[in-house]
Amino acid sequence: MTTAPPEVGPAPAPTPGQEVDLAITGMTCASCSARVERMLNRLDGVAATVNLATEQAHVRFAAPLTVGDLVTTVEKTGYGASVIEPEPPEAGSVRATRPTDERGLRPRLLVAAVLTVPLVVIAMGVEHWTAGRWLQLVLATPVALWCAWPFHRAAAVTARHGASTMDTLVSIGVLAAYGWSLVALVAGGEHGHLYFETAAVVTTFLLLGRVLEARAKASGRDALESLADLRPQTAALLRPDLAGGPRVETVVPAAALRVGDRFVVRPGERVATDGVVVDGASALDRSMVTGESVPVDVGVGDQVTGGTVNAHGRLVVRATSVGAQTVLAQLTALVEAAQTGKAPIQRLADRVSAVFVPVVLLLAAATFVGWLVTGHDVATALKVAITVLVIACPCALGLATPTALLAGTGRGARMGVLIKGPQVLENTRRVDTVVLDKTGTVTAGDLAVAAVVTAGRLDGSAALRAAAAVEAGSEHPIARAIVAAAAREGVDVPAATDFLALPGNGARATIKGTEVTVGRADLFDTIPTELTRLRAREGSTVYVGWDNTARAAFTVTDTVRPTSSAAIERLAALGLTAYLLTGDEERTAHAVADRVGIPRERVYAGVRPDGKHAVVTALQQAGRTVAVVGDGVNDAPALAAADLGIAMGSGTAVAADSADIVLMRADLGAAADAVALSRKTLRVIKQNLAWAFGYNLLALPVAMLGLLNPMIAGAAMAFSSVFVVTNSLRLRTMPLSDGA
Repeated sequence: MTTAPPEVGPAPAPTPGQEVDLAITGMTCASCSARVERMLNRLDGVAATVNLATEQAHVRFAAPLTVGDLVTTVEKTGYGASVIEPEPPEAGSVRATRPTDERGLRPRLLVAAVLTVPLVVIAMGVEHWTAGRWLQLVLATPVALWCAWPFHRAAAVTARHGASTMDTLVSIGVLAAYGWSLVALVAGGEHGHLYFETAAVVTTFLLLGRVLEARAKASGRDALESLADLRPQTAALLRPDLAGGPRVETVVPAAALRVGDRFVVRPGERVATDGVVVDGASALDRSMVTGESVPVDVGVGDQVTGGTVNAHGRLVVRATSVGAQTVLAQLTALVEAAQTGKAPIQRLADRVSAVFVPVVLLLAAATFVGWLVTGHDVATALKVAITVLVIACPCALGLATPTALLAGTGRGARMGVLIKGPQVLENTRRVDTVVLDKTGTVTAGDLAVAAVVTAGRLDGSAALRAAAAVEAGSEHPIARAIVAAAAREGVDVPAATDFLALPGNGARATIKGTEVTVGRADLFDTIPTELTRLRAREGSTVYVGWDNTARAAFTVTDTVRPTSSAAIERLAALGLTAYLLTGDEERTAHAVADRVGIPRERVYAGVRPDGKHAVVTALQQAGRTVAVVGDGVNDAPALAAADLGIAMGSGTAVAADSADIVLMRADLGAAADAVALSRKTLRVIKQNLAWAFGYNLLALPVAMLGLLNPMIAGAAMAFSSVFVVTNSLRLRTMPLSDGA
């Protein structure tokens, strides 16, 4: 099956402007983050996303605005802001998200708990004991004023800017209970009901919730911290001996390495930066970077990744990438971007949170008045109004999405699955078709020349010499196989000039004045009969020739990955119909499809790069939502056109840049993991939002009817936030079963 190439339009112009990440302080709930985001986005030319869980804002802005303008806007909103400075490329560091500081809350929680327990005992057992009533005041005052100070301070700051947040509800509730009780005690002496214990218990429960919430959010961020820990601090650099002897080892900071430096990696040590092995053989544990559980053998000429662990043997590595250009740094940047973004589903929660607190304040006031006019006393009306204030705090709404993203993307990073952004989660839910590139995706991509046939008096070595000279300028897997075959046979490869890549067809270059072409049959006007014998063999046929006549033909074979068949079965269990897409001829494509269980009617063979894009477009026009899994430059247009692009991390940077999900291990099963994990994460987000919305919708009318005690309301509100965060953390261990 083939398709006509589509018309390719110009690439979209890049959006002018700058980007900056800001650390935001003082945010405590969804209303806070929604307010900061709203105020930033009111500035001309600004697109801002504020994340409550990571306490960061990612802002895109254009001149004449400056970073100082952004910081000033946040500060005018009532919060603190500071620029998160990126690490210099030479440092090679990874920037973990700034954890919420719970140390300031723990002493307040401890004091609140110690004072609240006897306060509740006194309030319940000796209500009319005069000394006991004054003792309640003594115990409650530090709790309501000092322990609850974070709530009061945040409420006051936002009030100065004409706003309200969750802290406003808590502060008003606690101060109302405390203030009413103080007035009743001073004015009534032994009479009048006191609510000191209400103010204390609410404060204690909410502080407990904050501390547990901070710990849980920190646990969700530990993927980035683990990545930061992977980077070695030192490296054993090999320096030339000034006296002309062998190189001398010198321990230097890993950040001091430069491209081209050689360094030693001993057993048990981490590779200091990305490079290529120039001496030695060993096995590398790449589990923390790619998710592979079995160490991978490496030897001279093999690429190695910084942060991986040398299992045994001594390696000498030449650095090829340092600092921000390393795989580890780029992996961290992708995880950070995913964790600081917002899924489309979160927008609804943000809109609700922005108006929720003012509405609750009005409802509390209406409740107080309503109970008074129906004949109840002031104390009872106040108690019900306080309950409404405390029960309705929208913390869970703000935490529902970001905590799930933290946990889900963190687990993905450990599995070698990088989800580039929150919007990707929505795409995985809708996908029903997966288009699989053959070479390097379903197959291993380790191509090898299996046979050579020549025409006329040309011998095999001469044919291989000419083909390798041309293909030396190409990164295509077939080109690498031909160059490797020439090296294996000891063929002297001449230099070629005027190299020209022919995407999807082959390549052309000039050798000693003769233009030599290597590639598909379409590139030649004449193909001698003796060269057509290779068509009966399984594999790809590549021709080499000049003067528009093919002079030799090569059979290049590949091996199917042992995990591909099982991976396609898992994708089917997830509801995805698999198609095979390849530039190889139909005979080879059908042989691979038969091995992995893809029906021949779902095979697209002989497809060029523009044709791959057209195949995806045709499936989409037929009503399908398409995911594409590929690894090469030729796959980039298809990955970009797909509803969900999945790039094998073993492939090229162009493919990875075009994709929504990057797989760090060369295993098609990782694609099934990526879809399953994304869907699980989206499901948890929906569970969290359903709980958060449902909790508030149910709790508010119950509280307004006077069916809840303020202390129970405080516990329920704290539990709501902790439940959402704990539910998100299940993603760290949740099995990715079929049909996720």
